[in-house]
Amino acid sequence: MMRFAALALASAALFAVPASAMDPALSPAANAKYLSDFAAKHGVVTTADGLEYRIIHNGFGKRPGPRDQVTVNYKGSLINGKVFDQTEPGLPATFTVNELIPGWTEALTLMREGDEWELAIPSRLGYGERGAGDGLIPPGQTLVFDLELLKDEPPAPKQPGQDDSDNGGSQ
Repeated sequence: MMRFAALALASAALFAVPASAMDPALSPAANAKYLSDFAAKHGVVTTADGLEYRIIHNGFGKRPGPRDQVTVNYKGSLINGKVFDQTEPGLPATFTVNELIPGWTEALTLMREGDEWELAIPSRLGYGERGAGDGLIPPGQTLVFDLELLKDEPPAPKQPGQDDSDNGGSQ
C-alpha cells in the first residue's frame, strides 16, 4: 500500500510540473533567444512595447480601429513549432479587435486589409504567466502567428439614445 501511495504522489508531482519546465525548448531563456533571433531577421520591425512583426504580403485596404470586427486567417504556435490554434482552410475567423490579446490588438491596428504578417508576441503581450488553453499554452510563452487580415468592418454607428454598453464600450 505504501508503494502505491508513493507512486501516486510521484505521478501527481510529475503532472503538476508546467509543460515549459518539462520541455527545455520552452524555457524562459529559449523564449528570449527566439525573440532576439526573430528581431535580427531581415525586415522585422519591433514596436516600442516589444511586438515583433515581419510583413509577408502588403495589403492596401482599410486599417482596423480597436472596436472594428476583423476577419482573419491565422496559425498560432509556440516557439518549438507546436501549433495550438489555427483557422481551417476556407473558414476564416471573425473577432473584435479590442477583445483579443494585446499583441494581436496592436498588430491588427497596424495592419491593412490584405496584409499577411508573421508575428512574434512576447509573453507579456500574450497570455503572460497565466498561460491559456488548459496548459496548451504554458505560462511565459512567446506566441508565433501567421496572420492574414482579410476584412475590416467598423462598428455600426450609434443610434440616438443608445448607451456605450450596447456598442462595445466608450469611444
